[in-house]
Amino acid sequence: MKRIAPSCFCFLLVVFSPLGLMAADRMIEADRLFDQGGLVNYESAIDLYIEALAETPNSYDANWKCARAHREYGDEAKKQNVQGWKEICAKYGKQGMQYAAKAIEIQPGKPDGYYYYGLNVGIYSDGVSILTALNEGLKDKTQSSFEKTYEIDKMYNKGGPMISLGRFWAVLPWPMRDRKKSLKYYREYQQTEWFADNTEAQLFLAEVLIQIGGKDNQAEAKGFVEKALQSDDPYFKQWAEKLDTKL
Repeated sequence: MKRIAPSCFCFLLVVFSPLGLMAADRMIEADRLFDQGGLVNYESAIDLYIEALAETPNSYDANWKCARAHREYGDEAKKQNVQGWKEICAKYGKQGMQYAAKAIEIQPGKPDGYYYYGLNVGIYSDGVSILTALNEGLKDKTQSSFEKTYEIDKMYNKGGPMISLGRFWAVLPWPMRDRKKSLKYYREYQQTEWFADNTEAQLFLAEVLIQIGGKDNQAEAKGFVEKALQSDDPYFKQWAEKLDTKL
């Protein structure tokens, strides 16, 4: 028996190690493509993450990164106003939620799965409407996911949980919406090192300030809007133009 056991162990290494190595290679290439950004690269990265998961389905990294890539693909399609972007958001957001949920199941003490679950619900909502998402019971799941991420590490992904909770409370329909709570999270994020270079977060804040109203809030919002009007990004520039008409 002592002689057989090592032989069996070596046999298992020969049989199963190549699978792990191929999955690792796919992960490396998928990460590289994701970092380059853009719809084509995000889609290719998704394919590679899925291939890696076919070989190692319980990989935490492959699951949350696949969820992340789904969210970014949907978000990019929306920002570029790609034909059929709502259908894309609905499809990729729903799939991304599933990969994120698996990541949470594997590592419930880490922030990645919770964070990208909530963001994928947001993308899914962009595709099917917030009311549809609410009717499907996703409000509490989204809130708890973002709050759990905030609890684990509110500085995760350059302060992403603060922005996400701010946005969450801002876009809910009345009477669930809570702009004061939204502003609290935005103000907290405003104190971080990342706020000054984050046009999206500045427009989120400007939008809430305009909605709350008041002379000081309007003046502060105008500063963020005027800055965004100079953006080279068409999406942010158009968004700023819409906000500017409300000032």
